[in-house]
Amino acid sequence: MKKPFKLLIPLFLVIVSLSFSAKAQKYEALIITGQNNHYWQGSSVVIEGILNNSGMFNATIVTTPSKGEDMSGFQPDFSKYDLICLDYNGDHWPENTKANFVDFIKKGGGLVVFHASDNSWGDWEEYNRMIGVGGWGNRTEAHGPIIYWEDGKFKKDKSPGKGGRHGKQDEFIVHTRMPDHPIMRGLPTQWLHTKDELYHSLRGPAKRMKVLATASQPKDRGGSGRQEPVLMVIKYGKGRVFHSVMGHTGNKHNNTTLDAGFMTTYLRGAEWVVTGDVTQKVSGDFPDAQTVKIWEDMKVPE
Repeated sequence: MKKPFKLLIPLFLVIVSLSFSAKAQKYEALIITGQNNHYWQGSSVVIEGILNNSGMFNATIVTTPSKGEDMSGFQPDFSKYDLICLDYNGDHWPENTKANFVDFIKKGGGLVVFHASDNSWGDWEEYNRMIGVGGWGNRTEAHGPIIYWEDGKFKKDKSPGKGGRHGKQDEFIVHTRMPDHPIMRGLPTQWLHTKDELYHSLRGPAKRMKVLATASQPKDRGGSGRQEPVLMVIKYGKGRVFHSVMGHTGNKHNNTTLDAGFMTTYLRGAEWVVTGDVTQKVSGDFPDAQTVKIWEDMKVPE
């Protein structure tokens, strides 16, 4: 009777180990929102759903005071989280909160920014370094060059001018430029993104930055006519940053810019900033260069 009992012990340990491993893969994500020139009340909930429905993240939303209100009490404990997801474009945080934020990323924390979050804090040098390039926020050539893709390589435009523009909302083709990067591994070389604002003429220091994908919009639609960066990764201290320019949400009835391509790259970017790798498989329902895909219920299909 003793032998079966001994056999059960290692089996029990295996089950406990597997259970622990599964729990260890659930990363804590803090979504910061509360101010934005976009409909953050809707987009933050969608981001929360995308993260939580993946089974990899536990997402928590925290909102800042409204624009112009007292910000002194906004002091989240970043140490409780594996990554910070910004859906924010607004007033500066308290200096100690900013210092803690910088410290969190520098020491190895993850950061994900999308769309108008790269408009924030043009006068905050450390933030500009984190995101690589940004727009608006009084950014000019003093903040760094414009980065674009031409003739098979990235170039820098150092000419004077404001940073940050976009044309009319259009569908656009996303071109994979670094297919071997973990975030882009397995994605098509080209895929169609739904109607969105395609940012162009973004400026910044672009230090330790890699551009994963680009897209273009014709000048007659308000674009630059050049291949502009749409997905980027940046190393900041020991931390990793994923930056997506996609994801415009104009009002409570328009969250469809968070489509299949956005969801997939956002989730893969979120995993990469925490672990440095991506274990997620690309859905067989991922868009091609001709068809936009909108996934219901903020969930990636098997």
